Amino acid sequence: MKRIQIINGPNLNLLGKREPGIYGHQSFEDYLKEVRAAFPELEIACFQSNSEGAIIDKLHETGFSADGIVLNAGAYTHTSVAIADAISAITTPVIEVHISNVFSREPFRHHSWLSPVCKGCIVGFGLESYRLALLSFLVP
Repeated sequence: MKRIQIINGPNLNLLGKREPGIYGHQSFEDYLKEVRAAFPELEIACFQSNSEGAIIDKLHETGFSADGIVLNAGAYTHTSVAIADAISAITTPVIEVHISNVFSREPFRHHSWLSPVCKGCIVGFGLESYRLALLSFLVP
């Protein structure tokens, strides 16, 4: 069984409440139940923090033992060289995900410090972006 760590960044604890026109009406907890049921062959752990340092700590903690990491760093995507450095330092492949299409939003969201150090990037498919990232870890 592959072990996958999902790491969600700032404000993603408010999914279902925060800007539903952009992020939808479903909480991440409810979506996670669906994803775990859809992928019984994966052991999926989830972590959320609004703190950059806690996200880096979780990358360090799981980045040498998990089979994959799905990371939605939220706004830190566009500002955090420190998270990019943490991804570069670990051996576990990381897929960057975004619920919204960041390229159709404000110009500052068009640049990611994380994309160059991630295995791949999935944007704009709503919460299904996570499912697509999980699927990528099942492809040989």
